[in-house]
Amino acid sequence: MSLTIVMYHYVRELARSRYPRIKGRTVEEFRRQLDHIASRYTVVTAQQVVAAIRGEDPVPENAAWLTFDDGYLDHYTNVFPLLFERGWQGSFFPPSQTVLNGRLLDVNKIHFILAAHAQPDDIIGEIKAALEARSADRDVRPFEDYWSELAKPNRYDPAEVVFIKRSLQFGLPEPVRAEVVDRLFHRLVSDDPAAFAAELYLTQDQLRTMVRCGMYVGSHGASHRWLDRLTPAQQETEIDDSLDFLRSLGASSGDWVMCYPYGACDQSVLRLLAQRNCSAALTTRPAIASMAADHPLLLPRIDTNELPI
Repeated sequence: MSLTIVMYHYVRELARSRYPRIKGRTVEEFRRQLDHIASRYTVVTAQQVVAAIRGEDPVPENAAWLTFDDGYLDHYTNVFPLLFERGWQGSFFPPSQTVLNGRLLDVNKIHFILAAHAQPDDIIGEIKAALEARSADRDVRPFEDYWSELAKPNRYDPAEVVFIKRSLQFGLPEPVRAEVVDRLFHRLVSDDPAAFAAELYLTQDQLRTMVRCGMYVGSHGASHRWLDRLTPAQQETEIDDSLDFLRSLGASSGDWVMCYPYGACDQSVLRLLAQRNCSAALTTRPAIASMAADHPLLLPRIDTNELPI
């Protein structure tokens, strides 16, 4: 039996927002996609998927599971009401530190740096200058090394944008990444990251309301880090902190679902999830999931861009 798992991030009135170039769905596009889903699929809950994985009850034919990553305020103001009025469940995956500590994640700083500045070459120039300034550091390689390694186009972005994302997410040494991201964010986006985070992310009360109204909230780690680039001890902290967070919301931490930040995991992560009775886990591998063939901790998803608008 197949399962179409749809992945969403930003859903907002882009034209009326401060950052209309952010990559997301408009509210009207989201409505039209929900209409399309209603005409082609049966929307299922996280609990139905877990039951199917356990062999208790198969998902219906043409099943769709709607997932929303990163815990944005968009999900409460724009997504939740539209799902609720249809009687559908969405599955939401917020990193715990954004909600508990108001931490503005580097991944979101990078999103808004790119949305605020139309010229990738200028951002790449900043990266190159930062590397040249630290060229005497033992762990800093020449710019050309990073470019040849990371500047690979993908389905959604040209090589220049992929280079910016990958170099600032993980490719450069941490001090260089932090310096460049913070400088660009303060110059191009906001000099008050805490206030920006307060406008961007969901609150605990909003998440509790969503849980009480039948939405599912699962794990997205604590700080949205690439789990496959962490030590086993760091992986354990990321997972356990997120489970403590779910319990604090009144969300299920029994038959629970993991959504890997960036879709990244390794064998160590899989062992830790199995030890903690994780029922299912979501990657970003683009495919329709097969309940018979796909490992339940390595389920693929399709991006919202794959659906008509």
